[in-house]
Amino acid sequence: MPFIELFLLAAIWGASFLFLRIAAPEFGPVPLIALRVGIASLVLLPVLRTVTARAQFRRKLWPLLVVGVTNSALPFTLFAVGALHLGAGFEAILNATTPLWAAVLGATLFGAPISRAQIVGLGVGLLGVIVLVSDQPGLSQGAAHWAVAAVLLAPMSYGYAVHYTRHHLAGVDPALTAFGSQLTAAALLALPAAFTWPAHAVRGDIWAAVVALGVLCTGLAYVLYFRLVAQVGAAYAASVTFLIPAFGMLWGTLFLREPVTGSMLAGCAIILVGTALASGQWKRLVGLLRA
Repeated sequence: MPFIELFLLAAIWGASFLFLRIAAPEFGPVPLIALRVGIASLVLLPVLRTVTARAQFRRKLWPLLVVGVTNSALPFTLFAVGALHLGAGFEAILNATTPLWAAVLGATLFGAPISRAQIVGLGVGLLGVIVLVSDQPGLSQGAAHWAVAAVLLAPMSYGYAVHYTRHHLAGVDPALTAFGSQLTAAALLALPAAFTWPAHAVRGDIWAAVVALGVLCTGLAYVLYFRLVAQVGAAYAASVTFLIPAFGMLWGTLFLREPVTGSMLAGCAIILVGTALASGQWKRLVGLLRA
């Protein structure tokens, strides 16, 4: 059932922030993400089983490289940097601002029209971010402030990738786009990861988190996402954005004992309202809440 698959996808992507929080301090951001996208590209490798897919991959290599940077290498690394200082639930909430940035960048860089409702949504979303960071324990430190800035740049990068993909990879099999972006991201991060590889031995449970991040939260999650797109359409699949913060906070609380504060709940609610308005998904959000 699509509704169950949507919740499963949200649970998986919400768990990615948990695994980042566990593994980033041990591996460091760049080696961790190099492993994540490398493992995911292996999971998605069967996409190249046809001659047509291989030809399309070679023909679209440059756009796939750009998407690999903006939709994988850069935002994943920024979230890993943030995980050194911020909780899993906190990052999951900030990730929900992706449609807000997509609306801004679409209007400013790609000439996409922006409605009055979207402008209101942007303002509401910004208010939600302010509420979110207003009363968070540990954010008084300078490093944490920089971590928040880094994490906010990640959904901005996602927002750019949405429009770039629409303009330069239209007609390309979405599964091929997912594979190509992971593979090119892995190639770009391989050398920096080698230079920053941890000098100490990494425990088995940390490696398990890395494998889960690459196999479950990236490779298989993309397969599930594109299955949803094929079954019920991109708009329905995109509504997973509204569910990820809840799972991010849930996993962080259950496994890392992270506190869920009033400002987190209020900020999350306001950001989701702004996101729904900015992305034209208000009715979808209301439907999910009723369900």
